[in-house]
Amino acid sequence: MRQRASARAVPVSYNDYDGPHADLRELIERIDRSGQLVRLGGVDPHLELGTLIELIAHRGGEGGPAVLFDELVGAKPGHRAFSGATNSAERLALTLGLPAPGHPLDVVRAYRDRMKTHKTIPPVTVDDGPVLENVLRDDEVDVTALVAPFLHERDGGRYIGTDDLVIMRDPDDGWVNIGTYRSMVHGPDQVGLWISPGKQGRQIREKYFSRGEPCPVLISCGHDPLLFLASGNEVRYGLSEYDYAGGHRGQPFEVVASELYGLPMPASAELVLEGEMYPDEVAPEGPFGEFTGYYAGGRSDQPVVHVRRIYHRDDPIVTVASPIRPPSNFSYSKCVMKAGMIWDEVERAGLSGVRGVWCHEAGAARLFNVISVKQAYDGHAKQAGLLAASCQSGSYLGRFVVVVDDDIDPTNTFDVLWAMSTRCDPVDDIEIIRRAWSGPLDPRIPHGQTHNSRAVIMAVRPYQRLADFPPVAEASPELRDQVARKFAGVLAGLGSASPHVQQPEEAE
Repeated sequence: MRQRASARAVPVSYNDYDGPHADLRELIERIDRSGQLVRLGGVDPHLELGTLIELIAHRGGEGGPAVLFDELVGAKPGHRAFSGATNSAERLALTLGLPAPGHPLDVVRAYRDRMKTHKTIPPVTVDDGPVLENVLRDDEVDVTALVAPFLHERDGGRYIGTDDLVIMRDPDDGWVNIGTYRSMVHGPDQVGLWISPGKQGRQIREKYFSRGEPCPVLISCGHDPLLFLASGNEVRYGLSEYDYAGGHRGQPFEVVASELYGLPMPASAELVLEGEMYPDEVAPEGPFGEFTGYYAGGRSDQPVVHVRRIYHRDDPIVTVASPIRPPSNFSYSKCVMKAGMIWDEVERAGLSGVRGVWCHEAGAARLFNVISVKQAYDGHAKQAGLLAASCQSGSYLGRFVVVVDDDIDPTNTFDVLWAMSTRCDPVDDIEIIRRAWSGPLDPRIPHGQTHNSRAVIMAVRPYQRLADFPPVAEASPELRDQVARKFAGVLAGLGSASPHVQQPEEAE
């Protein structure tokens, strides 16, 4: 196996460039300049690629580096795979066009601040683009000849769509939805598509099926990671992820109309499949190791996409997200994005005083979320917890929401557990929400059930006791700074002397 890590360069931030990256390839170049890209050759897509992603994610910290796999075993010459584009605070900021962060919450805060003025920018349709460099039609179509890794040992087959964009048009209102739903290879011209109950793509699909009509679909299997960030999170129903992501980009995405159904596909996408699903036509799909770290979804009959067109660039790059026991090669970026979205939605609901939100990787960016507040009134903490548990971005497949005071860094697990252990009385400070929205990927609930319960844990000082609650036994920030400066030489070789990490200050 050939491998090369980029030489560590001077840190690169978005401000070093004139504007947003044009496509996936330019973003890879920018990541390479930042010294956060590893290139691997001679990797077998059957199990080796998925296992390497797991090893890198579990050993690299913050998901490890981004990885470009080339010269893949058994693949057509030039066909490649790419993993982990946004799985560090620096790369996520680079992708979103945000300032270089010094702390994970810096990206969350920058996202939250942008959302205060964010305006959607719809895509523009162009006549041509790199995705049309190669067009395979009808009998030329062969999905089995493309890079579709067999990621986990217990998987039911090869998956071409993991870091994918499933593009559909609502038959009633005409708006375009983009979601990320896993896509399994069934044969040369057929792939399966698993969509969890309640998801927007499933709602659109059922509209076609209820009329006895086929559901047209595009599946992009390589593209700008900014679109993947949008497609994998909860954007409100009726708002196209193209528009949402365009607003973050500051420029519209260019799209070209597909040949069969005129669906908009990214003009600079690497690889796109086009076809349709038919009512009552299903095939066994799965099992597949999912982002919760389990094979909870099992094997079931799911709709089949009849693939009639393959569009791809020369030397296409398939983007791969490998769901595993956390951390994975995309879980860190999901934590940051989800935290920013929850924070934004909680504030838009009218709650003030939020000092930070973090969705922990151990909770697969959904199951263990923490919100920090500066309490201003009795019931403030409970209100924050209930909002974080029930807002759009926090409602699907949740489990625990922990509310902490503003002296606790919500990203620091040790701090959060300390607050839970010392400021929460279980009988008074834990609220249970029943019959909340869940789905088949939840490993705890019985098969076929789509609801679960939530615990909202108030790990805060009781509001009535803020003035007389026992003070924390630690040096003041001023004294710590004074002593740290005096003994800097001694402390430099010791690493972190305490698990406590001070939460960065935020201007009022």
